[in-house]
Amino acid sequence: MPTLQTTVDGVKFPNPYVIGSGPPGTNRKVIGKAFDEGWGGVIAKTVSLDASKVINVAPRYGKLTGVNKKEVFGWENIELIATTSFDDWLDDFKAVKDAYPDRPLIASIMEEYNRDAWVEIVQRCEAAGVDAFELNFSCPHGLPERKMGAAMGEDPEILEEVTGWGMQAANIPVWAKMTPNVRRIEEPPRAALRAGAHGVSAINTIRSVIGVDLETLRPMPTVEGYTTPGGYSSVAVRPIALRMVMEIATLIRDEFDGQRTISGIGGVETGGDAAQFILLGADTVQVCTGVMKLGYKMVKPMIDELIAFMEQHGFETLDDFKGHALPYFTTHAELVRMQAESQAKKRAAVAAKQAEKEAAKAEGITRDEKWDGDDFVKQTEDLVSD
Repeated sequence: MPTLQTTVDGVKFPNPYVIGSGPPGTNRKVIGKAFDEGWGGVIAKTVSLDASKVINVAPRYGKLTGVNKKEVFGWENIELIATTSFDDWLDDFKAVKDAYPDRPLIASIMEEYNRDAWVEIVQRCEAAGVDAFELNFSCPHGLPERKMGAAMGEDPEILEEVTGWGMQAANIPVWAKMTPNVRRIEEPPRAALRAGAHGVSAINTIRSVIGVDLETLRPMPTVEGYTTPGGYSSVAVRPIALRMVMEIATLIRDEFDGQRTISGIGGVETGGDAAQFILLGADTVQVCTGVMKLGYKMVKPMIDELIAFMEQHGFETLDDFKGHALPYFTTHAELVRMQAESQAKKRAAVAAKQAEKEAAKAEGITRDEKWDGDDFVKQTEDLVSD
């Protein structure tokens, strides 16, 4: 039977399904719930050294639904990073690792452009027992005045420098989380990997405005009549996330000998969704909005669906099909060339078959021993004058 167990950057995951940083990993209680339901790992909500500056508002989510208003295709949030104090988070990290020592717990961390702050947060989280880090260079809203999140991740030079600070301070694996809000997705990952990051997570949410209420004429989600652009997620972003993961995987293959890892993010809600990310080069897949829509129990059918996919194709491990679809991407010019070549071959085959038919008809049956009972009618027709 196929196994979903995988080891990524030395960390052992019972399956590739990881809770993405956000509300589903916002304290020790919900992290424990995730592990109890069978999630392969949890990335806690992003922490910083000084949570006193972080203040959330309500409401802070918006939905894009279908005609029946039931199926949710898109989701916007203006959620900020963790509001819990850093010391309390360290206690939570220790408590979770005590209760679930064999489950990967990853700390998502974000700080200002200050080397000492990054070194401190890395060292103190590592001392609390976390298994790896995800450096948040990608939150698209909130705290831009402090040059945090995407404000840092959109600048490859700064991203490379800060990743280097993290790598120097950490003794455990480090992933860098990428923002999709850039002109070319390859540039930030290239910078992070050049600085030594073991892998990247992609993608975070897409900067967006979910809509305008046609009754009140106010943009949503509406807080005191106003809003701010937020981060867009859910199934609607999956095609964009798949494209970006493919491009990052190609970068890793071509420039880093395939020796770095990817945690794929973006609209994963089924085992088939996860399989697509892995086929394009992901090692693990993260789910955040899906849990907010469907609950922690969604992991059970996702596990069954991914195993069924593997059984269907005869795959025993995730590595058996990781990146399998990557070789089938090429340029549009090459698609034109290949199609023209294929059509020319088909035309040549048709012409050859027609010539063979005409030659046979011209020759016809001239001796009785050439009559074939299996093709008697055709041989007769070949003797009929046009």
